[in-house]
Amino acid sequence: MTGKQQLPFEFPCRPYMGRDDFIVSACNAEAFAAVNRWPDWPFFALCIVGPAMSGKTHLTHIFADRVSLATNYPYALPRVDATRLTPDMPPRLFSRNRCLIVENLSDDINEEAMFHLYNLYRNEGGNILFTSRQAPARLNLTLPDLRSRLNIVPTAVISAPDDELLSALIIKLFMDRQITVSLDIVKYILVNMQRSFAYAEKLVDKIDAISLAYKRAVSVAIVKEAINELNNDPQGDLFQD
Repeated sequence: MTGKQQLPFEFPCRPYMGRDDFIVSACNAEAFAAVNRWPDWPFFALCIVGPAMSGKTHLTHIFADRVSLATNYPYALPRVDATRLTPDMPPRLFSRNRCLIVENLSDDINEEAMFHLYNLYRNEGGNILFTSRQAPARLNLTLPDLRSRLNIVPTAVISAPDDELLSALIIKLFMDRQITVSLDIVKYILVNMQRSFAYAEKLVDKIDAISLAYKRAVSVAIVKEAINELNNDPQGDLFQD
Protein backbone atom coordinates (compact mmCIF):
# COMPACT_ATOMS: atom_id res chain seq x y z
CA MET A 1 0.00 0.00 0.00
CA THR A 2 1.54 3.31 -1.04
CA GLY A 3 0.74 6.99 -1.35
CA LYS A 4 -1.00 8.15 1.78
CA GLN A 5 -3.39 10.96 0.82
CA GLN A 6 -2.81 13.29 3.77
CA LEU A 7 -1.55 13.51 7.31
CA PRO A 8 -4.33 12.90 9.83
CA PHE A 9 -5.37 15.56 12.28
CA GLU A 10 -4.68 14.67 15.92
CA PHE A 11 -8.03 14.36 17.67
CA PRO A 12 -7.88 13.40 21.36
CA CYS A 13 -9.08 9.90 22.14
CA ARG A 14 -11.35 9.83 25.19
CA PRO A 15 -11.18 6.36 26.74
CA TYR A 16 -14.15 5.20 28.77
CA MET A 17 -13.04 4.92 32.41
CA GLY A 18 -16.16 3.71 34.24
CA ARG A 19 -16.42 0.55 36.31
CA ASP A 20 -18.47 -1.22 33.64
CA ASP A 21 -15.86 -0.32 31.01
CA PHE A 22 -13.05 -2.15 32.80
CA ILE A 23 -12.30 -5.50 31.16
CA VAL A 24 -11.88 -8.12 33.88
CA SER A 25 -9.78 -11.18 33.14
CA ALA A 26 -7.65 -13.62 35.12
CA CYS A 27 -4.64 -11.30 34.90
CA ASN A 28 -6.34 -8.31 36.55
CA ALA A 29 -9.21 -9.76 38.59
CA GLU A 30 -7.25 -9.45 41.84
CA ALA A 31 -6.57 -5.75 41.29
CA PHE A 32 -10.16 -5.04 40.24
CA ALA A 33 -11.53 -6.79 43.32
CA ALA A 34 -9.08 -5.06 45.65
CA VAL A 35 -10.06 -1.59 44.46
CA ASN A 36 -13.75 -2.42 44.74
CA ARG A 37 -13.34 -3.54 48.36
CA TRP A 38 -12.84 0.06 49.46
CA PRO A 39 -13.75 1.32 52.07
CA ASP A 40 -13.32 -2.13 53.64
CA TRP A 41 -9.60 -2.31 52.97
CA PRO A 42 -7.50 -4.24 55.52
CA PHE A 43 -4.96 -1.39 55.48
CA PHE A 44 -5.17 2.35 54.88
CA ALA A 45 -3.41 2.03 51.51
CA LEU A 46 -3.29 -0.24 48.47
CA CYS A 47 -0.80 -0.43 45.60
CA ILE A 48 -1.83 -1.57 42.13
CA VAL A 49 1.24 -3.01 40.36
CA GLY A 50 1.33 -3.63 36.62
CA PRO A 51 3.12 -2.90 33.35
CA ALA A 52 2.60 0.21 31.25
CA MET A 53 -0.95 0.77 29.98
CA SER A 54 -2.29 -2.26 31.84
CA GLY A 55 -5.31 -0.46 33.29
CA LYS A 56 -3.84 1.01 36.47
CA THR A 57 -5.14 4.51 35.70
CA HIS A 58 -8.56 3.08 34.81
CA LEU A 59 -8.66 1.47 38.27
CA THR A 60 -7.84 4.80 39.90
CA HIS A 61 -10.90 6.30 38.18
CA ILE A 62 -13.04 3.45 39.52
CA PHE A 63 -11.66 4.15 43.00
CA ALA A 64 -12.37 7.87 42.62
CA ASP A 65 -15.96 7.12 41.58
CA ARG A 66 -16.45 4.88 44.63
CA VAL A 67 -15.14 7.58 46.94
CA SER A 68 -17.32 10.25 45.33
CA LEU A 69 -20.46 8.14 45.63
CA ALA A 70 -19.75 7.17 49.24
CA THR A 71 -18.86 10.66 50.44
CA ASN A 72 -20.93 12.89 48.13
CA TYR A 73 -17.66 14.61 47.28
CA PRO A 74 -18.49 16.90 44.33
CA TYR A 75 -15.00 17.45 42.93
CA ALA A 76 -12.36 15.33 41.26
CA LEU A 77 -10.46 13.25 43.78
CA PRO A 78 -6.93 14.62 44.32
CA ARG A 79 -4.28 12.73 42.40
CA VAL A 80 -0.55 13.32 42.21
CA ASP A 81 2.36 11.90 40.26
CA ALA A 82 4.68 10.40 42.90
CA THR A 83 7.73 11.81 41.12
CA ARG A 84 6.35 15.36 41.53
CA LEU A 85 5.48 15.18 45.22
CA THR A 86 7.21 17.87 47.27
CA PRO A 87 7.43 18.28 51.07
CA ASP A 88 4.88 21.13 51.15
CA MET A 89 2.17 19.14 49.38
CA PRO A 90 0.94 16.49 51.90
CA PRO A 91 -0.99 18.88 54.20
CA ARG A 92 -2.67 20.59 51.23
CA LEU A 93 -3.62 17.26 49.66
CA PHE A 94 -5.03 15.95 52.93
CA SER A 95 -7.04 19.13 53.47
CA ARG A 96 -8.80 18.59 50.12
CA ASN A 97 -9.86 14.99 50.70
CA ARG A 98 -9.08 12.11 53.04
CA CYS A 99 -8.62 9.88 50.00
CA LEU A 100 -5.79 10.31 47.53
CA ILE A 101 -4.45 8.73 44.32
CA VAL A 102 -0.66 8.58 43.97
CA GLU A 103 0.47 7.37 40.55
CA ASN A 104 3.86 6.21 39.26
CA LEU A 105 5.43 5.22 42.57
CA SER A 106 9.08 4.60 41.72
CA ASP A 107 12.71 5.09 42.78
CA ASP A 108 12.61 8.64 41.41
CA ILE A 109 10.68 10.29 44.24
CA ASN A 110 11.32 12.78 47.01
CA GLU A 111 11.54 10.21 49.79
CA GLU A 112 11.13 12.71 52.61
CA ALA A 113 7.94 14.06 51.05
CA MET A 114 6.56 10.56 50.51
CA PHE A 115 7.41 9.62 54.10
CA HIS A 116 5.40 12.59 55.44
CA LEU A 117 2.50 11.88 53.08
CA TYR A 118 2.36 8.24 54.16
CA ASN A 119 2.42 9.10 57.87
CA LEU A 120 -0.17 11.85 57.54
CA TYR A 121 -2.75 9.69 55.76
CA ARG A 122 -2.10 6.66 57.95
CA ASN A 123 -2.18 8.51 61.27
CA GLU A 124 -5.13 10.76 60.44
CA GLY A 125 -7.43 8.15 58.96
CA GLY A 126 -6.99 8.71 55.23
CA ASN A 127 -6.68 6.29 52.31
CA ILE A 128 -4.15 6.21 49.48
CA LEU A 129 -4.33 4.23 46.25
CA PHE A 130 -0.83 3.90 44.79
CA THR A 131 0.05 2.70 41.30
CA SER A 132 3.47 1.42 40.29
CA ARG A 133 5.25 -0.71 37.73
CA GLN A 134 7.08 -2.46 40.57
CA ALA A 135 5.99 -3.74 43.94
CA PRO A 136 6.95 -1.22 46.67
CA ALA A 137 9.22 -3.82 48.27
CA ARG A 138 11.32 -3.89 45.08
CA LEU A 139 11.90 -0.14 44.87
CA ASN A 140 15.44 1.06 45.43
CA LEU A 141 14.78 3.52 48.27
CA THR A 142 17.45 4.92 50.57
CA LEU A 143 15.29 6.13 53.48
CA PRO A 144 14.90 3.09 55.78
CA ASP A 145 11.74 4.35 57.49
CA LEU A 146 9.99 4.92 54.18
CA ARG A 147 11.15 1.59 52.78
CA SER A 148 9.84 -0.32 55.81
CA ARG A 149 6.48 1.44 55.62
CA LEU A 150 5.94 0.92 51.91
CA ASN A 151 6.96 -2.73 52.26
CA ILE A 152 3.81 -3.44 54.28
CA VAL A 153 1.39 -1.81 51.82
CA PRO A 154 -0.82 -4.57 50.32
CA THR A 155 -0.29 -4.99 46.59
CA ALA A 156 -2.57 -6.26 43.84
CA VAL A 157 -0.73 -7.31 40.70
CA ILE A 158 -1.83 -7.01 37.08
CA SER A 159 0.05 -9.70 35.17
CA ALA A 160 0.72 -10.16 31.44
CA PRO A 161 -2.48 -10.21 29.37
CA ASP A 162 -3.97 -13.43 28.00
CA ASP A 163 -5.60 -13.73 24.57
CA GLU A 164 -9.09 -13.23 25.97
CA LEU A 165 -8.15 -9.93 27.58
CA LEU A 166 -6.06 -8.72 24.63
CA SER A 167 -8.94 -9.40 22.26
CA ALA A 168 -11.40 -7.48 24.43
CA LEU A 169 -8.86 -4.69 24.98
CA ILE A 170 -8.25 -4.26 21.24
CA ILE A 171 -11.98 -4.02 20.60
CA LYS A 172 -12.34 -1.45 23.41
CA LEU A 173 -9.43 0.63 22.12
CA PHE A 174 -11.08 0.80 18.71
CA MET A 175 -14.46 1.60 20.26
CA ASP A 176 -12.86 4.45 22.25
CA ARG A 177 -12.00 5.90 18.84
CA GLN A 178 -15.49 5.20 17.41
CA ILE A 179 -14.06 2.52 15.11
CA THR A 180 -15.75 -0.83 14.47
CA VAL A 181 -13.57 -3.69 13.26
CA SER A 182 -14.38 -7.25 12.28
CA LEU A 183 -13.44 -10.24 14.43
CA ASP A 184 -11.19 -11.43 11.60
CA ILE A 185 -9.10 -8.29 11.95
CA VAL A 186 -8.96 -8.71 15.74
CA LYS A 187 -7.78 -12.31 15.29
CA TYR A 188 -5.14 -11.20 12.78
CA ILE A 189 -3.87 -8.59 15.24
CA LEU A 190 -3.68 -11.16 18.06
CA VAL A 191 -1.61 -13.56 15.97
CA ASN A 192 0.87 -10.92 14.83
CA MET A 193 1.24 -8.45 17.71
CA GLN A 194 3.69 -8.27 20.59
CA ARG A 195 2.06 -9.52 23.76
CA SER A 196 1.81 -6.42 25.89
CA PHE A 197 -0.73 -3.80 26.92
CA ALA A 198 1.53 -1.00 25.73
CA TYR A 199 1.96 -2.52 22.28
CA ALA A 200 -1.81 -2.95 21.89
CA GLU A 201 -2.34 0.73 22.70
CA LYS A 202 0.39 1.90 20.32
CA LEU A 203 -0.80 -0.44 17.57
CA VAL A 204 -4.40 0.77 17.63
CA ASP A 205 -3.12 4.37 17.60
CA LYS A 206 -0.98 3.57 14.57
CA ILE A 207 -3.81 1.74 12.76
CA ASP A 208 -6.15 4.67 13.38
CA ALA A 209 -3.59 7.17 12.05
CA ILE A 210 -2.93 5.17 8.87
CA SER A 211 -6.65 4.61 8.29
CA LEU A 212 -7.31 8.35 8.58
CA ALA A 213 -4.39 9.17 6.29
CA TYR A 214 -5.70 6.82 3.58
CA LYS A 215 -9.34 7.76 4.28
CA ARG A 216 -10.12 4.02 4.30
CA ALA A 217 -11.73 1.66 6.76
CA VAL A 218 -9.42 -0.49 8.83
CA SER A 219 -8.29 -3.52 6.84
CA VAL A 220 -5.74 -6.31 7.17
CA ALA A 221 -3.45 -4.36 4.81
CA ILE A 222 -3.58 -1.32 7.10
CA VAL A 223 -2.95 -3.51 10.15
CA LYS A 224 0.07 -5.07 8.42
CA GLU A 225 1.50 -1.66 7.66
CA ALA A 226 0.96 -0.49 11.23
CA ILE A 227 2.66 -3.59 12.65
CA ASN A 228 5.61 -3.17 10.30
CA GLU A 229 6.04 0.46 11.31
CA LEU A 230 5.92 -0.33 15.01
CA ASN A 231 8.25 -3.32 14.72
CA ASN A 232 10.79 -1.14 12.92
CA ASP A 233 10.52 1.58 15.56
CA PRO A 234 13.83 1.94 17.46
CA GLN A 235 11.75 2.51 20.60
CA GLY A 236 10.00 -0.84 20.13
CA ASP A 237 11.60 -2.40 23.18
CA LEU A 238 9.56 -0.04 25.31
CA PHE A 239 6.41 -1.96 24.35
CA GLN A 240 7.61 -4.90 26.41
CA ASP A 241 7.42 -2.94 29.67
